Amino acid sequence: MTHRFPVKEIALQSGLSTATIDRVLNDRPNVSPQTRRRVQDAIRELIAQEGQLSARGRRLFFDIVVEAPNRFSREIRKATETILPDLHPAAIRPRFAFAETRKEADLKSLFNRICKRGSQGVCLKARNTDAVREAITALRQKNIPVVTIFTDCPGSERIAYAGLDNSSAGRTAAYLMHKLLGTRPGAVLITLSQHAFQGEEERFRGFRAELQRLRPGLAILDASGGGGLNPETRAEVSQQLENTLEISGVYSMGGGNLAVLGALDRAGVTPDVYVAHDLDEDNLELLQDGRLTFVLHHDLKADMRAAFRHLLAYHRLGTAPASSSSDIQIITPANLPRKT
Repeated sequence: MTHRFPVKEIALQSGLSTATIDRVLNDRPNVSPQTRRRVQDAIRELIAQEGQLSARGRRLFFDIVVEAPNRFSREIRKATETILPDLHPAAIRPRFAFAETRKEADLKSLFNRICKRGSQGVCLKARNTDAVREAITALRQKNIPVVTIFTDCPGSERIAYAGLDNSSAGRTAAYLMHKLLGTRPGAVLITLSQHAFQGEEERFRGFRAELQRLRPGLAILDASGGGGLNPETRAEVSQQLENTLEISGVYSMGGGNLAVLGALDRAGVTPDVYVAHDLDEDNLELLQDGRLTFVLHHDLKADMRAAFRHLLAYHRLGTAPASSSSDIQIITPANLPRKT
C-alpha cells in the first residue's frame, strides 16, 4: 500500500496502533479486512487534510460519528473538509465513522474506542435512545464533549445541537403543501427513515400539527421505517399503497426518494406535490427532472462550522455561536444552485 505519511500520523487518524499500521503497510499476514479498510480510509482522510497537517496551532482531533445513508454522509464529509481552513488558529483533524445503519452494541464499541484513543470532541448523528444518551454521558465523563448534528438527543449531556430547526421545517412543508394542494382531496404520504431520529420526528410533529390546523381531516399516511435506504424504503411505501386513499402529496423527511418514486410509479400514483429534504446528488437530479416540487435545504457547511465552534469553545479556543439552528432554504427547479 503506497502512502506518504508517517506511521504515527496514520495511527492517530485511524485509532490503531503503530504496530498494526506497520503490519498493514508492509502487507504482513494476520490482519483482518476491516483493519485494512480502516488504514485505507485513514490515508484517504489524511490526503484530504494535508493542509491541516502542516497548519500551525493547537491540533485537535474531532470524531464525526454518523448513522445515515451514504449519499448524505458524503455531503457531510464534503462540507467538513471544505470548512477546515476557516478554523485557524486550531488545526482540526476530523476522523469519520460513517454507517448506513448501526446497532447500539456497535455504537457502544465505537465510543469505547474513541475514549481509549482520545478525542477532543464528537459530532454525533444518531438515534435518540437510552443507549445513545448513556454513551454521550460516558464520553463526557472522559472529558470528551459531544455536539449532536442534524438530529438531536434532548435530555442527554451533549453540549449543543447544530443543524436545521426541524420543527420549523415541518411547519413550512405543511404550509406550502396546503397552498399548493388547495382543496384537492386525497391523503398525504409521509416517510421518515426512523421515528427514533429526533430531527425527523420533530419535522413530522411540526408538519402534522400545522397541516391539521390548515386542512383538518386530511389523512396522513405513514410509510416510515426504511432508514432512508432504497430497498427498505421502497418496501415500506409499497405496503402502504396496497389499500390506501388517493395520494395527493408526499413529504419525504428521511430520504430514499428514488425508492419512493419508484413505488409510486409502479402503483400508478402521481402526487400533485412532492416535498423532500437536502440537496444530495439524488435530489438534485430529481429536481432537475421535475420529479420533486421543492426541497427544504440547509447549509451543511454552516452546520458543521457551528458544531466545530462549539467544540472549540469548550476548549477555550474562541466563542460558541449565538445560534446553532440553520435557516431553511426552499430550492425549486427554478433556483437550483450551480454545480461546483
